[in-house]
Parts: sequence; C-alpha cells; structure tokens
Amino acid sequence: MPENKGDTPTWLVVGPDGAVVTLSKAYDINDIKRDRLTFRAPTVRDVRTATSASNGDDEQRETILLASLSESNTKDLEGLKLTDYQRLQAAYFRLVQDDGV
Repeated sequence: MPENKGDTPTWLVVGPDGAVVTLSKAYDINDIKRDRLTFRAPTVRDVRTATSASNGDDEQRETILLASLSESNTKDLEGLKLTDYQRLQAAYFRLVQDDGV
C-alpha cells in the first residue's frame, strides 16, 4: 500500500485500490486474531448488493458493505469497539472521495 499523505491519520493507509486500517486492538475476524483490516475500493455492484440485502436499514447497509469490502462478516464488525468501527467508516469515505472534485 502507498504511504500516508498529509492529514491522513497514522492508523490509515489509503491507495487508489484500497486501504489498510489499523485497529486499536486485535479482534477475532473470520476466526483469526487481527489488528488490521484491508479494504478494497467499492464498486457500484457492492453498494447495490448491500442496499438490496439491508431492506431499507441504512445502518445494516453500511455494515454489510464494510464487511464485504474487508472480506469479513457483519457479526465480527458488530463486535468492534465503536471507535474502531468509526475507523472503518473513515476508510470507506476516503476510498469513495474523489480528490479531483
């Protein structure tokens, strides 16, 4: 992954195709202790799939989407401390931000 730039937090590394988020502690993710999650950049299909699966629940849609992008499951993400979950949200928003706009 590329290096951090400017105002990017130390726990986040963002590149054109994904991001790595360092969590505050290790969690069981897919039955493996992990203190980092790697996200791939989302596609339109990812967003549409999460929207369809969430039945109109915006929070569930977000959790489904973050789980898909990090190749984890929603139950594992629901077990994160809120501050670590917010790191995942921040990584997602950095990935979908268009620097040219």
